[in-house]
Amino acid sequence: MKKKVLITGITGFLGSKIALELVNNNYEVIGLKRETSSLNRINSIKKYIQLYDIELTELTKIFIKHSPIDFIIHTATAYGRDNETPWQIFDANTVFPLKLLDAASNANVKKFINTDTILDKYLNLYSLSKNHLLEWGKFYSMQKKIEFINLRLEHFYGCDDDNSKFTSLVINRCIENKYSLDLTEGEQKRDFIYIEDVISAYLIIMENNNNKWFDEYEVGTGISVSIKEFVQTVYYLTNSTIKLNFGALPYRIGEVMISNAEITKLTNLGWSCKYGLKEGLIKTINNKLK
Repeated sequence: MKKKVLITGITGFLGSKIALELVNNNYEVIGLKRETSSLNRINSIKKYIQLYDIELTELTKIFIKHSPIDFIIHTATAYGRDNETPWQIFDANTVFPLKLLDAASNANVKKFINTDTILDKYLNLYSLSKNHLLEWGKFYSMQKKIEFINLRLEHFYGCDDDNSKFTSLVINRCIENKYSLDLTEGEQKRDFIYIEDVISAYLIIMENNNNKWFDEYEVGTGISVSIKEFVQTVYYLTNSTIKLNFGALPYRIGEVMISNAEITKLTNLGWSCKYGLKEGLIKTINNKLK
């Protein structure tokens, strides 16, 4: 019997990539999306999945119809880049997934896999609201209502990613080769991981039956590079000639200067990172140029 997986944010960059891989690996996929979401990223698998608009469907009815569901993979999020109010961010990142978590626990779903951030919880409204959900997940797992697996993702990137993200902005501007790009000094270090390595991490965690009520993994390459090095690598790989204005922007209040994943737990499951920064960027850039 096929295992059933419900994915939130299935039309987004991460959710769509996970859905494609699960369909290819013979999982039954159910997707939650907003009524206005574009289906462009999932057009190739649309006929193989069942989609529901969250505004029009009661969660309990989905769980009854598709029982038993083996996994929830929660990828839907609001980053706060579209001038959302604090309440909108809180609703998207805490209230909605909490309703989903509660409905899933009542429907005897075994595992809830949460997509979390590596960012400090007080850095911005996005990271704060994500942390609120994590605390609820810990509570539900302590009550032995559902297994809650928290994945703390570093900076993932790849083709079809949202243009509002820093990595996409840099790549797109360098490919367009127009105007200049204002940046911070770029001394802060980040762990950049290619999307295919992220997806393989989700799959290997799903296949690992550790049966812990709460578990957590950091997902990244384990190696951090400076923002300046990342930008310069993109710049040279695209043969760009735009002006890079390092130092034109200030660092954010509370800026984390060094971030890289501790991946020992993940590698102990048999996972390994296949793409270095240069290899991942070349694939991303080549796909964008097609």
